[in-house]
Amino acid sequence: MMNSNTLLRLEDLKLHFRTTSGIVQAVDGVNFSLGYNEAVVVLGESGCGKSSLAKAILRLLPRNTAEYSGKVFLNGSDVMTLDDEEFRRNVRWIMMSLVPQAAMNSLNPVLKVGDQIAEPLMVHHGVKKDEALKTALAMFQHVGVPGAFLDRYAFELSGGMRQRVAIAMALVTSPALVVLDEPTSALDVLTQANIFNVLKRLKGELETSFILITHDIATSSELADRVAVMYAGQIVEVSDAKNFFTAPLHPYSQKLMASVPRLRGDEEPEFITGRPPSLLNLPSGCRFRDRCPAAFGKCSEDPPVIVKDQRLVKCWLYN
Repeated sequence: MMNSNTLLRLEDLKLHFRTTSGIVQAVDGVNFSLGYNEAVVVLGESGCGKSSLAKAILRLLPRNTAEYSGKVFLNGSDVMTLDDEEFRRNVRWIMMSLVPQAAMNSLNPVLKVGDQIAEPLMVHHGVKKDEALKTALAMFQHVGVPGAFLDRYAFELSGGMRQRVAIAMALVTSPALVVLDEPTSALDVLTQANIFNVLKRLKGELETSFILITHDIATSSELADRVAVMYAGQIVEVSDAKNFFTAPLHPYSQKLMASVPRLRGDEEPEFITGRPPSLLNLPSGCRFRDRCPAAFGKCSEDPPVIVKDQRLVKCWLYN
């Protein structure tokens, strides 16, 4: 059930890919929700399906898609019932948009960045170019890009400025939801901090909701209202940020937090033994059990989703 404050709700969302080695179960029955003006951070190791989750939400499907199913409720309506053309025309870049990894790869090197920011307004809203460029200029001011940069090409900008341009492009049509897929992975630490300060400010000014997909626990804590932890294609914990960063519930979440270096205290960072299971050949039961220090006999069965202190955790320890 959705309450009146729910912007996005995913129900049993699946995205599987066909490869020469078999079926990759990249997103395998994901369930979680996002409120208005809320930021949910999706954490997990590389290869757990985080970027595939972004593709599934925005229906950016590769040709080798083997299964794409489930429900994606946006503003109370299941957008999975729309055909591809309706989704492209009425949902993608109108109601929700994407900031992809590696901004340079998403920007056209032979077009000025101002024209690229203006293009979604011209295509989706029918705005004339002069008006679209004025809106692009205003959006540049929001994200901290000098107005003169409208006439520059992507290769003339620094990595941080290119990332701000990509954020401006995602926000220019005023979508209610922006999905950010590793938006700072190729940037230095100072630039990462500046980008997250921009996102925090935009969340307050524009009342936009964010899904931030990352493996960077330290920087994501700056933006997060809630945290969803992903492992082997599934969400294993959803918690409010304050409780998650101080006392995570799932054994995998605990190991993730223990791997983060501390500025204070003498604790040495820990590491997680073993490696994640192959998404081609997933184990039965809890998918973390072969690496879990708390595993016991029941873990060979598929764990239920437990509600503990208004937090969700998929683990037999809390049954």
